[in-house]
Amino acid sequence: MQSSPRGIAMRRTLGLLVMLLVVAVTGCAAHTRSESLTNTLKAYASTVRWGDFASAMQFVDPEARTTHPVSALDMARYRQVRVTEYNDDVGPVPVSDTEVRQTVRISLVNVNTQAERTITDQQTWHYDAATSHWWLTSGLPDITRD
Repeated sequence: MQSSPRGIAMRRTLGLLVMLLVVAVTGCAAHTRSESLTNTLKAYASTVRWGDFASAMQFVDPEARTTHPVSALDMARYRQVRVTEYNDDVGPVPVSDTEVRQTVRISLVNVNTQAERTITDQQTWHYDAATSHWWLTSGLPDITRD
């Protein structure tokens, strides 16, 4: 049984529409993931700029929080500094569809000595498709480094 030219054209059109729909949905998912990353990075930057490291912990991947918990001593160190600058001008660099890296310069002032110094924070962010959430897998900045 042969198909009519009209039937063949309709199947081709339907196939093209399905393919366009798949591309649109995939592009939409990537756009949503990108928008989510932008919002997450802005919220994290704002939290760190205000020196709220306890709240910044909520951005850290739950598994990383479990395997590498922040000690009471580290939290005390975070309370001894004030963030004077959080420079993320370079922006995130994609490693894969679900991972980005970002280098941030953070200037800190020790509240006791008023000495200022700048650290470089190498951040790794991972997208969890199950929760549609970006997680900081590299942990909070190490403020003990020079």
